[in-house]
Amino acid sequence: MWLILQHDTSQEFVIVTSEMHIIRKLVTLAFYKVVLNFAGKVKGNEKSFDLKTGNVLVEVNPKYFRLCEVGQLLNDSTKHRLLLGWNSTKASLHELVRIMVEHDMSFVKKIE
Repeated sequence: MWLILQHDTSQEFVIVTSEMHIIRKLVTLAFYKVVLNFAGKVKGNEKSFDLKTGNVLVEVNPKYFRLCEVGQLLNDSTKHRLLLGWNSTKASLHELVRIMVEHDMSFVKKIE
């Protein structure tokens, strides 16, 4: 974001990594960082549970399913690399999720 704001001319930038991941993978990685007893998808019911408490951690609302699913949503990060010098592969998905979870958990620990 800072690089975009520092750019000489205003342009439209869509921040992308040129990698494709499903949301389920991101959610699973995040929960594995904070919940040890985590059960993934229940067939046909897109729910994930904390096995220790039985609490539902994530549940997909069917109203948000796309009727006509797009084959793949993937963009090219060449513009960012050439104009801004931004390296989209500097942090892997695992590393990015780790950073985000640790940041959010630092706030949770302050509240407790």
